[in-house]
Amino acid sequence: MLMAQSSQEATSEGPGLRIGEVARRSGLTVKTVRYYCDQGLLQTSRSPGGYRVFAAECIEELEIIRALRAMDVPIPELVRILDVRRAGVCNCSVLKTSIASKIDSIDARISDLVTMKSELIRLLSSWQDCGGTKPGAMPGNLSP
Repeated sequence: MLMAQSSQEATSEGPGLRIGEVARRSGLTVKTVRYYCDQGLLQTSRSPGGYRVFAAECIEELEIIRALRAMDVPIPELVRILDVRRAGVCNCSVLKTSIASKIDSIDARISDLVTMKSELIRLLSSWQDCGGTKPGAMPGNLSP
């Protein structure tokens, strides 16, 4: 019974979360969480047994990391953003501007894709089947 209790403490409301619990709650793999730790994005401590222990706030940080990685923000910039956030300095306007810029970029890409799709639809609808060969061409002869 004591073992189950200490396991619960290590994985939920106890002194911290173990990596498996962090992965489960964040929707990331353990390998990804470990990678983010190794890159200095997440702060951890070690349990007496040597396990990485995370504060509950790391789940919010992982959400930020996922969003910023989706925007192709490089790891060193993420480290800086998280360090500033942990220091209590508000960098919301910078992040909001960056996110708005990414939204504009996505909108432009969607517009380009819609245009490309329309052109392909037009091309496909005007396509005429040739029956497989040009008139006068020998079967198996691919030259014009």
